[in-house]
Amino acid sequence: MTEQSFPAAAFADVLRGNQAYATGFDGTGLTGVAAQGLAILTCMDSRLDPLAIVGMGKGDVKILRNAGARVTEDVLRTLVLAAYLLGVDRVLVMPHTNCKMASATEPEIHAAILASHGVDTRSLEFRTSIDQDAALAHDLIRIRSYPLLPQGLVVAGAVYDVATGRLVVRDL
Repeated sequence: MTEQSFPAAAFADVLRGNQAYATGFDGTGLTGVAAQGLAILTCMDSRLDPLAIVGMGKGDVKILRNAGARVTEDVLRTLVLAAYLLGVDRVLVMPHTNCKMASATEPEIHAAILASHGVDTRSLEFRTSIDQDAALAHDLIRIRSYPLLPQGLVVAGAVYDVATGRLVVRDL
């Protein structure tokens, strides 16, 4: 395996953006603790700005993101750390409307990638679900019943509507 140098040309916009950010950066004085005691699990979709959606700012919330806002083993691992070491005492699972991971079945997603890119992805589980409420209910149960999380951890679900900017609470 050969070492690869940093591909600066491919990341020029990122480095310029960071330069502008760092120029006005005065440090935050924040700790790693979630000041509002909240963790949000949401999708990686770039239309979502989790802090703005819930009206909070830097240092208030621990944000976990993945495709479809699904509870995976890594999410559970991260929530254990957040609950015991980073001040998290409540979790909001926040998928969103118009999500690619809720638009097709698992086999359909695999077939689409194979057809368009020639890559067989069937060794991966994408955790897609056409029934977003059922997936959210399943994920809330996974967190609520996980034996390594504190008994008093408050867990809720809400779907973010990308068309209106509103959270629709799901009492599951």
